[in-house]
Amino acid sequence: MNLSDSRRDFMKKAALATAGASLLPYSSFSEVKRKNKLPAWKGFNLLDFFSHNPDQGRPTKPAYIQWIADWGFDFVRVPISYPSYLNIDRSRPIRPDEVLNFDESRLEKVDALVERAIQHGLHVSLNLHRAPGFCINAGFEEPYNLWKDQEALEAFCAHWEMWAKRYRGISSKRLSFDLVNEPFQRENPNDQHSPGGPVDVVDYHRVAKAALETIKSVKKSRLVIADGNGGGGIAVPELADLDLSQSCRGYHPFPISHYKASWVYKDPESVPPVDWPLQQGENSLDIDNIRNYYAPWKALIDQGVGVHCGECGCYNQTPHEVFLGWFGDVLQVLKEMEVGFGIWEFSGAFGVLNSGRKDVVYEDWYGEKLDRKFLELLKAQI
Repeated sequence: MNLSDSRRDFMKKAALATAGASLLPYSSFSEVKRKNKLPAWKGFNLLDFFSHNPDQGRPTKPAYIQWIADWGFDFVRVPISYPSYLNIDRSRPIRPDEVLNFDESRLEKVDALVERAIQHGLHVSLNLHRAPGFCINAGFEEPYNLWKDQEALEAFCAHWEMWAKRYRGISSKRLSFDLVNEPFQRENPNDQHSPGGPVDVVDYHRVAKAALETIKSVKKSRLVIADGNGGGGIAVPELADLDLSQSCRGYHPFPISHYKASWVYKDPESVPPVDWPLQQGENSLDIDNIRNYYAPWKALIDQGVGVHCGECGCYNQTPHEVFLGWFGDVLQVLKEMEVGFGIWEFSGAFGVLNSGRKDVVYEDWYGEKLDRKFLELLKAQI
């Protein structure tokens, strides 16, 4: 495939950024005093390609990347819905013969975001939030099942081979691959409120191993991450024999992080009020409960598996002071484990900008609504 001028320019710039990375003060993989093999990157998810329809994406303003870097953060995760970079008819469900219809012009938009982040010294984690045959969000009609069908697995590996080849020239210190977002099996894939649970670990191991081998065949040093099972929260020691780090979540307890979230509760207004510590029956959930929750992840770190928290934060319906009290404890526990974090979105309902909370006095930040208390809580971890 012939590269366009913009694509060539990107690869040249990426190579220069990678070469220059060794000259920057950086939390190196070789730090001997840290037990966690992964750097404690701290930053945000960017949702430019989160929608399957590229016209409904949420573009990251150039100033956002600048502010993330200026405020001292060093990480962005880019969750991608794979149809967003395909040339397909989006008025109907995708067909098996269309899942590899890569659209170069749309791929170059991903390139541009990756390039901007790298130029500002940020580590980029590229994630398939919706992959061929699976998405944790209900309502998508996939032509097959990633966890069961060989055809889906082959398409999944083909996507990762494309990304691996495309970014072969970028150092693993600047770019990692997060295989698939939050493995989960739902009884009814078309109902967001349908019950479900973890993917069979045998199936998860098979899928992760195949994708890992595909990526490593292109660039052996590429850092690859697997999300926790059961929606991201369950550590997967069964993957420890693979050259994979793992990504946990910072949403425990869920009644606080997703208070009155419409995609979680059928009747959000019936949800009882929350406080922190959280009283559940005779039990009071506090920071020690959070430590217990993360104990399996700490065990992975002790076993030599790198761990990062790829998503965390709180929906904007949780009272602000409750959110800050609870999340301060989450950040404290992650810090104790030497685990970094990625807040779910920079600007939006979970973000430090434009969250839409009704109980916050926002600071006017160049025309954006800044939650200063939340930002300072995060900066205190840097």
